[in-house]
Amino acid sequence: MATLTSVRRSRWWILAVLALSVLVIGLDGTVLNVALPTLAGDLDAGTDDLQWIVDSYIVVFAVALLPAGLLGDRLGRKRWLVAGLLLFGAASAVAAYADAVPQLVVARAVMGLGAALIMPLTMSVLPVVFDRAEQPRAIATWSIAVALGVPIGPVLGGYLLDHFHWGSIFLINLPIVALAVIAAIVLLPESRDPQAQRVDLIGAVLSVAGLGAFVYGVILAPVDGWTRALPWIAAGVVVLGLFWIRLGRSAYPLIDRKLFANRDFLWGSLAATAASFAMMGVLFVLPQYLAAAMSYDALGVGVRLLPMIAGLIVAARIGTRVAARLGARVVVSAGLAVSAVALGLGALTSHDDGYAWTATWLTALGFGLGLCMPSAMDAVLASLPEGKSGVGSGAVQAMRQVGGALGVAALGSLLSAVYTARLDTTRLPAEIASAATESVLAAVRVPTLDPVPAFVAGMDAVLAVSGAVVLLGAVLSAVFLPGRSTASADPVAESAHARLEV
Repeated sequence: MATLTSVRRSRWWILAVLALSVLVIGLDGTVLNVALPTLAGDLDAGTDDLQWIVDSYIVVFAVALLPAGLLGDRLGRKRWLVAGLLLFGAASAVAAYADAVPQLVVARAVMGLGAALIMPLTMSVLPVVFDRAEQPRAIATWSIAVALGVPIGPVLGGYLLDHFHWGSIFLINLPIVALAVIAAIVLLPESRDPQAQRVDLIGAVLSVAGLGAFVYGVILAPVDGWTRALPWIAAGVVVLGLFWIRLGRSAYPLIDRKLFANRDFLWGSLAATAASFAMMGVLFVLPQYLAAAMSYDALGVGVRLLPMIAGLIVAARIGTRVAARLGARVVVSAGLAVSAVALGLGALTSHDDGYAWTATWLTALGFGLGLCMPSAMDAVLASLPEGKSGVGSGAVQAMRQVGGALGVAALGSLLSAVYTARLDTTRLPAEIASAATESVLAAVRVPTLDPVPAFVAGMDAVLAVSGAVVLLGAVLSAVFLPGRSTASADPVAESAHARLEV
């Protein structure tokens, strides 16, 4: 059994375990995109099949975050984190040797369930093992680990696909998961909510159904159009409304509605969601731009995303120190403002600009995100009641996932509309014109067509809208986010023994 003293001594090793656990999620999220063309050929997968391979993971991941956090609070965070890692690893092994699309779709869905256990529970352990003074630094490290998967995924995936079977992109998860499981069993303390109550099953069903319908509708929109997506989105909104009503009437609510009255939690969550909206939009358009306009392969694209991570790492270290002196409001709003400026610069990109311009605004964007996101998440964690870090973390991560999915859907639709309007395919055969309209990567292979200016116009529109959303987030954060945390200033460690099994 862990003691409070032993936990405090090994806290940085514990942080390494948590960082390793979330790294595998970020890595898997980007490495699959590199493999989609290969999967289309080897598994004879059509566009709809590829969509389900990607979306089965996203839907399950998003809807299971809140219940997963609740399970950790109630039954033990270490126990369910290890279960999530094992589930993720086992499903990765199945995915690696799948020989048909349905098998791969099911494996990806199970991986989403494992990821939903890993993400909020790693975050919820931070306030258990770190006192209030060290939490910002720990959260910054955790945030960097999440972001590192963005460039590493395409780099590693491109190399593996060039030298091995496509299943290797899933097999790379196994040694990481094995190491994380062993380290978690040895190092992590078990913790839970000492005042855990019964689970509201009706509320849990409503949250899963509402989020599931909403997220499915959102990711359906760019592919099948908003006409088919809106009924799903509307149904999700209605069910989520019923869930909100249920929270107010249940004797054992899944999450206390009063938490949303806490300005640290509400505006910290919304700031992180705005940042996720913009980041997912950028990661949707930029790899296509680098591949189509500059002819980089998957490996080259991944390497050229590294400036964003470099900016994020530098700013995360600076931001936590500044936030300790000036408060989250200054750092979060400044980070979002810097991100908005960077996105505005990106929106000025022309079709003949080189990579140096992209690297400049991408570095600035990473710097802004590095200022904003760790401090916003720190404000959220500091606001959570003792013992509720799991369900609270699940709630904010669910908001971020929905924000990111909404960003890809809305911005993807905008990109498609501008690109299609600017692309002249009147002299092309119908089949080739249709393929060129659907994908700029297909269009660049048509000798008589130059689709890059049309795509850049669409990308500029996406970056401009992303910048506007982030700028709005900066203004709202500056107005509503408290200057100092409204949570107790007492170190969490003083009461951590109430949540540890000693």
